[in-house]
Amino acid sequence: MTHITIIQGHPTSGGGHFCHALADAYAEGAFAGGHQVRFITVADLDFPLLRSKADWDGALPPAPITEAQRTLAWAEHLVIIYPLWLGGMPAILKGFLEQALRPAFMTGGREGAGWKSVLKGRSSRIVITMGMPAFAYRWYFGAHSLKSLKRSILSLVGIGPNRHTLIGMIEGMGDSKRAARLEAMRRLGKRAR
Repeated sequence: MTHITIIQGHPTSGGGHFCHALADAYAEGAFAGGHQVRFITVADLDFPLLRSKADWDGALPPAPITEAQRTLAWAEHLVIIYPLWLGGMPAILKGFLEQALRPAFMTGGREGAGWKSVLKGRSSRIVITMGMPAFAYRWYFGAHSLKSLKRSILSLVGIGPNRHTLIGMIEGMGDSKRAARLEAMRRLGKRAR
């Protein structure tokens, strides 16, 4: 049994988008595989953006972020799902990660501990949906948002391996392809991959 936290990074609250369906399918598979699942729905959280190094280093996070940090610490595997917006993750997801992954949380509050992360040893699955073909995102755009999330955020805090699923041409995708993508998410969830 694996503890899985699904971070829903779609900026629209209330569901109804394919990112929400993908998260639900992953959770269904995980439950079928005997895993435990918790959700962090970023669009439902009320938090300000960090605007200074002093805020990053020392200010106490708001209550929704503290609760999210507990959920992150509980997890053994993270699933991060978001739509590609302007070539990157939506600003609300980036703002959430900045709030949640502050030094005081990452070091477990140990003074002078450096980046000896409390999240070390966890794995992740990143799922990105987009309007363009996934191969164009990889080849022409260099998958820079994915690389940045993997290298500059997840690997930095000790999370790895960091696997990914890219789903392109989302607007024109037919029902059978959507169903196949949802089934693939269920299979990944069942294996906690």
